[in-house]
Amino acid sequence: MNDDPIRLATIGRILRRRWRLLATLAVVGALVGYGASLVFPPRYTTSASVLLPGQWEERELLTQVDIATSSTVADRVAAELGWPGVGGAELRDRVSAKAADGNIIKISGTAETPQRAQQLSDQVAKEFVEFAARIAGGSTDSEAATAPEALRKKIEETNRRITDLAEAADPGQTVESVQARTTLERLRASLEEAMTKLDQADPANAMAGMVVMGPAARPAGEAPPTRIQLIVAGALLFFLFAVIGHLAAARMNRRLCTEPEIAAALGSGLLGSVDVPDERRGAHRPEDGGPRAWFRRLLGVDTRWDLPTPQRSGDEAGRRIRYRRVCARLRDQPPAPRRLLVVVPDSDEIARRAAGQLAAEADGDPLLRVVEVSVDRPIVPDRDTESGALVVLSAGNWTAEELAGIAEACADGGHEVVGVVVAAPVSARTTPSVDQALENGTPALAVRGSATGGSA
Repeated sequence: MNDDPIRLATIGRILRRRWRLLATLAVVGALVGYGASLVFPPRYTTSASVLLPGQWEERELLTQVDIATSSTVADRVAAELGWPGVGGAELRDRVSAKAADGNIIKISGTAETPQRAQQLSDQVAKEFVEFAARIAGGSTDSEAATAPEALRKKIEETNRRITDLAEAADPGQTVESVQARTTLERLRASLEEAMTKLDQADPANAMAGMVVMGPAARPAGEAPPTRIQLIVAGALLFFLFAVIGHLAAARMNRRLCTEPEIAAALGSGLLGSVDVPDERRGAHRPEDGGPRAWFRRLLGVDTRWDLPTPQRSGDEAGRRIRYRRVCARLRDQPPAPRRLLVVVPDSDEIARRAAGQLAAEADGDPLLRVVEVSVDRPIVPDRDTESGALVVLSAGNWTAEELAGIAEACADGGHEVVGVVVAAPVSARTTPSVDQALENGTPALAVRGSATGGSA
């Protein structure tokens, strides 16, 4: 697993090298969003407001919200609307209510058309007001509901009795008669005040005061998610999932990228690194040319995105110097090898080209024989006249287990791994080198240099 932190440069590299794949996945996501919009038809939502006069506590408002969305109200609405195939249970799923500021219950209805959404919201508000008033009015014929009416009758009867006593009292101006009439008037006033408070406290009056604040507005647009929103969301989700997938794959990548790690996995020393001009062919690409390979090239997934961008190399002479130095290090090893087996992974194009160039630069000293081995099941030829094996490969393509398998295959064939050469792709320059100019017969310009001590 790669423990390096994810940087913005990594995301930028994904966007640059996988933009065709990301664009294709975004288009696929948009098509999926469009398909979802066909499965789920458009919906329209509108709201109607009901005002509750008086003082209401929060828990009382929540109770009214539950009443507005109850199954009883939904059944009454379904019976009034009479929509074919639409019952109270389905209407209850389409209706929502919430308590707003100012003792207002906001009832929202959702339907397939703007007209139906408006009818649904208005009808729910109407049935809610009627049902709430019916509950508070005591139409259930219970004792608790008839008790306030009986109390009113008793108060009215007592009030009439007080009037009769006041008229029958001594009309004189004695202190006792005046006090009696005054007491009766105070008692009458107290009874009238109690009657007024009873009327105000009657929940039926409060419920009867509920007001529907006008008809619901006809919706002008679809309720979210709209078709455009589904298409954009599908494209964005597929794009993000693709980027996250690349980052997760890079995080889980166990391929070795550094030269010391590669040498340690093979159990040998590093003899050096060589440059191979990048001819726009991947270092680890299938050789088939079928439809699958064409499709991979079309999407841009035939090359690795997590490898660093090839650096610009020097001229041909500078690259050949690196190969000559590797050959010199091979000759300096005691005892000097005369024949070596160059082991190259069979699907590593960069390493194969580097091994061929290395054999050409060695010019028979030592004599290098290049063999390609399978990484999955590596088999190395048995030792004949070779004095060891030289492993040539590119970085970032192989895991430690795969390289350990190559080392074990060399040991099984009787070959000791005498060194490791890492090949790296570089961007080749188009200008000819000095050696190429001499080979082509083109005169090279003399260059003043400090090594000659004078002018040429």
